[in-house]
Amino acid sequence: MLVPVKGKTLVAWSREDWFNMVTKLIFPGSDRHEITLQYRGHFDLGERQYTFVLQHSDLGRVEGEGWIAPESIVQRFWVLGDRKHRRSGFETLHRLSPNTYHHSSGLMAGHYLVSAMEATLERIATEQNQ
Repeated sequence: MLVPVKGKTLVAWSREDWFNMVTKLIFPGSDRHEITLQYRGHFDLGERQYTFVLQHSDLGRVEGEGWIAPESIVQRFWVLGDRKHRRSGFETLHRLSPNTYHHSSGLMAGHYLVSAMEATLERIATEQNQ
């Protein structure tokens, strides 16, 4: 079932190799509650790989890793302390243009895909990224 999603992501760099990212997703016209994600991550110096920890409003504490390629970002994650459901997932962001990305993701419980999401993301210019 298709559900419209709106949201915002803010990224801050504390040093060259550390980042913080906060995302908030809302579902207009739906009774579904909003989702918030608070990341803290670290890039391997000079590498395109990173690791992160995440506080997810639905999943709780999450760890993950990602790779940055010239046109995409791919990451996988797993929920900590989730022996009952063994939830994990993946996300891919593919760059369509300098300010537009295609997002696809999935959440698994054990070996079963339990949800998937596809979206087009648009970066809105601010004074810092113009």
